[in-house]
Amino acid sequence: MTDRDVNLESIINRLLKVRGTRPDQYVQLQESEIRYLCHKARELLVSQPILLELEAPIKICGDVHGQYYDLLRLFEYGGYPPEANYLFLGDYVDRGKQSVECICLLLAYKIKYPENFFILRGNHECASINRIYGFYDECKRRYSVKLWKTFIDCFNCLPIAAIVEEKIFCMHGGLSPDLNSMEQIRRIMRPTDIPDCGLLCDLLWADPDRDINGWGENDRGVSFTFGSDVVNRFVQKHDIDLICRAHQCVEDGYEFFANRQLLTLFSAPNYCGEFDNADIETS
Repeated sequence: MTDRDVNLESIINRLLKVRGTRPDQYVQLQESEIRYLCHKARELLVSQPILLELEAPIKICGDVHGQYYDLLRLFEYGGYPPEANYLFLGDYVDRGKQSVECICLLLAYKIKYPENFFILRGNHECASINRIYGFYDECKRRYSVKLWKTFIDCFNCLPIAAIVEEKIFCMHGGLSPDLNSMEQIRRIMRPTDIPDCGLLCDLLWADPDRDINGWGENDRGVSFTFGSDVVNRFVQKHDIDLICRAHQCVEDGYEFFANRQLLTLFSAPNYCGEFDNADIETS
């Protein structure tokens, strides 16, 4: 499909049509339309840096995890694009029931507002993870395995981190013992899968830990945990004010760490019906 064949405005309008209806009502776009979103977004993503440099004001949002009606509620609260600029920190798919709608709306907004709407990669935007935790099965049930592979090709081109106003360093997971210079992130080539270890893995998988100093083993079995001393050294060395990340379900939708030098955001309220947590965005 070409730009002439696809009406992006129509796709967005259909995705938004379920606003105010009962939750779990699906929006069944045509597979060809979704394929267009993936291909168009992929072209756009690789044309922009892997380490984004963004300006305020911008609203920063945490994990979404297929909770489409909560994503719509987030836009109701913060303003639908282009009313506000957004940076999402990854984990759009898996666990929730409507991963397809979530990622399609985010990709559509990225295409429509390329300089105002930004989406980073989370650890669930990876074939080996979303093959297991729900997205693959949703694609297969509602569309095809081939479409899942098209999504993966797009995910492999997502940016990894962002710096807002040279002072807020944003990623999905956390810091890495291998990260000495921002230039190391800029040198990562796309498309890329997520390796089992190393800088790229850590940026998507690492977690802060109040009970340790330095680096520790991560209970996830991937990457590391890091203490407040690691955060202190990092922000001083790189002259930043805040590290902003997602990746963990926190009770109020946000949680500070290391003397408010690190902030965890989570934007999937009542996560899979299990946690009574609030959703949050920060601007």
